[in-house]
Amino acid sequence: MDGIEYVGQEIYELANTIFPICRSITGEGVRQTLKILSDYVGRDGIGFTVYEVPSGTEVFDWKVPKEWIIRAAYIEDRQGNRIIDMKNNNLHVMGYSIPVDKWVGLDELRKHVYTLPKQPGVIPYVTSYYKERYGFCMSEEQLHSLEAGEYHMYIDSELIDGSMTFAEAVIPGETKEEIMFSSYTCHPSMANNECSGPVVLAALMRYVNSMKKRKYTYRFVLNPETIGSLTYISRNLEHLKKRLAAGIILSCVGDDMDYSIVETKYANTLADKSLKSVLETKQRLKIYSFLKRGSDERQYNAPGVELPVVGFSRTKYCEFPEYHTSADNMQLISPQGLQGSYEAMVQWIACMEKNEKYQVTVLGEPQLGKRGLFPTISKKGGYDGVRAMLNLIAYADGKNDLFDIARIIGVPPFELLPIVEKLLENGLIRGSLCF
Repeated sequence: MDGIEYVGQEIYELANTIFPICRSITGEGVRQTLKILSDYVGRDGIGFTVYEVPSGTEVFDWKVPKEWIIRAAYIEDRQGNRIIDMKNNNLHVMGYSIPVDKWVGLDELRKHVYTLPKQPGVIPYVTSYYKERYGFCMSEEQLHSLEAGEYHMYIDSELIDGSMTFAEAVIPGETKEEIMFSSYTCHPSMANNECSGPVVLAALMRYVNSMKKRKYTYRFVLNPETIGSLTYISRNLEHLKKRLAAGIILSCVGDDMDYSIVETKYANTLADKSLKSVLETKQRLKIYSFLKRGSDERQYNAPGVELPVVGFSRTKYCEFPEYHTSADNMQLISPQGLQGSYEAMVQWIACMEKNEKYQVTVLGEPQLGKRGLFPTISKKGGYDGVRAMLNLIAYADGKNDLFDIARIIGVPPFELLPIVEKLLENGLIRGSLCF
C-alpha cells in the first residue's frame, strides 16, 4: 500500500514525553499519561473517555487494589550521598512499596534490594501489587560496590482508598461490528514495554478518524495490564461477545527487529488469520502460540470470555534482554520501528475493511479485455500482469474471504485490494459480510 502517513518521528517524540512518568496500575502517573495522549488525539477533535474504578471493586476473582501514591524514594549513606534516587530513575523503587524511614547496616539493606545478577549492569523492574512490602532496585554492579556501613532507606508513599483509571474511545462505522485495539499504561520508565503501545494506538486512532468511510466501528482501550483488562471485560463482555470481530493487543511495538504474533487459544479466529496474512510478508515474523502468552491477550482468551483477540509486537515481550529493565530505554525503540508497527496495523485495517466473501457474478471465466482489464494482444508474458486478478476470480466462489484467497494464490492481501476495487467497479464480483 502506498500513501501511508509517516508518523514515526512524531510518535517517537510522544513516547519520549511520557517515558519519564512514574506509572503503576493506579495513580497520578496513569492520569498524566492519559492526559498527554488525549491532547495528542485531540488535535483531530477526538478524545478518550476516562473512567475511575474505586479501590475494593470486585472484578471477577480479583479486586481493584488501593491507589499507590509515591512522592520520594532513595537510599543514602551517613555522609548524605544518595546511593540511588527515584528522581534519577523511577525503576529504583519497587512498585507499590509501602513507606519506610530506617537506618540499617549493609546486610539488612541487601534484603530489600533487588538486582539482576545475570545482567549486572541494569536496574530491574520489580513490583508487589497485592502484598504489602517495600523495596529498592539497583544494578548488581552497584550493589557489589557498596561498602560496609549504615544506610538510610527512605520511601515516602501511601496506599489509599482511591481508584484505578482506564480510558476508551469508540469511533463509529457503518456497521455495529467492531475492531478493537488495546494497550496498557501501568509501567514506569520503559520505552518498548510501555510507551510504544499507547503511542501507536493513539496514531491509529487518528488514522481511523481520518478514514472517509468505515465499515467497522473501532474501539480503542488504554488500561493497566491484567486488572485493567479484567475490569474492562467485566463491564463490556456481553457487548464484545456480540460485536467484536477482531482485536489486537499492542505491546512492545517500538523496536525495529522482529514482527510477532501471539495467537488466540486455538488460533482459529479471524484475528489470527487476518493478522498472519498481513504480516507474512514481513521479514523475521515469529508466531507464538497462546502457551507463550503474557500480556492482556491472557484475559480476553480466558475460559468463558474467549474473545478473538491476538497479541502484536515487534520483538515479543520476554524475548529481548532489555525487557523489564532500565535498558528498555528510548534508544531501544526508534521512529522506524514505531512506523513499521503503524504501517502494519494500517495495512491490516485496510484489509479488514475490504474483507468479505467474494463471489464472481458471471459463469465461466469473465472477458476482462472488453472491460480494459486484460491485454488485447495475446503474446508470451502478457498473461503475467493479470495472473493475480484471474486467480482471485477463480477462487471468488463465495466460500473464501480476502485472507483465504490471499493464502491460496500466494499474494499479500493488501496487494489484492486494488484488484478487488477494479472487479467491484466492473460488477464482476460481489461481496458478502463475514460476520
